[in-house]
Amino acid sequence: MQIELTGHHLDITPAIRNFVNEKFKRLERHFDHVINTHVVLSVEKVRHQAEASMLVSRNKIFANATADDMYVAIDNLIDKLDRQIVKHKEKIKDHHNQEGAHRNFA
Repeated sequence: MQIELTGHHLDITPAIRNFVNEKFKRLERHFDHVINTHVVLSVEKVRHQAEASMLVSRNKIFANATADDMYVAIDNLIDKLDRQIVKHKEKIKDHHNQEGAHRNFA
């Protein structure tokens, strides 16, 4: 998965970059067809905001989270994205059983 990390009024340190990469590995366990991910981290006075836009097969997923701490905001963001990815995966899954659909009763 390719992750673009951008900071608004914030310097992206190696610790934050590693934290984001480790958290996004959790999303790869559920759905591995992620094409591109863009994460924006921003700080406005005491409000820390994390938002992400993910391009997955057949869809685009967006989520944002706000907290008093950047690491908490990233955790909340990952939780939101995780729920959306599981929902997306269920939508694209074929729920019809092809073998049982046309039974021949003789």
